[in-house]
Amino acid sequence: MDVVLHPTYFPSMAHFVAMLQADRIIFEVCDNYQKQTYRNRASIFGANGKLDLNVPVVYSQKNRQLSKDVAIFNSENWQTQHLKSLESAYRTSPFFEFYIDDLLPLFQTEYKTIMAFNFTCIEAVFDCLQLPFSYNTTQQFDPEPKGIIDARGLVNSRKEIQQNLTPYAQVFDSKHGFIPNLSILDLLFNEGPNTELYLESQTLNL
Repeated sequence: MDVVLHPTYFPSMAHFVAMLQADRIIFEVCDNYQKQTYRNRASIFGANGKLDLNVPVVYSQKNRQLSKDVAIFNSENWQTQHLKSLESAYRTSPFFEFYIDDLLPLFQTEYKTIMAFNFTCIEAVFDCLQLPFSYNTTQQFDPEPKGIIDARGLVNSRKEIQQNLTPYAQVFDSKHGFIPNLSILDLLFNEGPNTELYLESQTLNL
């Protein structure tokens, strides 16, 4: 199957299920930017429960702007804050030390646009999993693409599609229970090399 979806910041597990089970990944790069989506947000499992990490962007709702043109607001020290949040949430997870060095450059290099940064994050996770990362991009925005699976709705954080994902051990699940469909980083740090098998065994609601 071919699947079209948005490149997001350390995508959710549902995004990765769609990518790993696809014959061909097509990323939407011709859409208008929308606020309050996973384009610039990743959800992790902190000591107090679900925690959203938001990349600050320069965006005005008055003028429509393509997602690929939206700049990151680098005047804020957001990268250091995100890294500290990840360390606090996952330093006791089984595979944090195994992967964090490969991810550190993402928090030490300044990126200009959110879309370019998202592609780099996704590629870094594929590298951690030792999987090839190949994809196509859209040439124009098509609201109803034919012959492919449209998974672009997974980007919406306000009307999130509920996914029946299999529970696995999480750092703070004894306090808060299992939290599904967090950022791929939650699965990676907790399940390590088993991440690929987990994603391939899941079924999505689209």
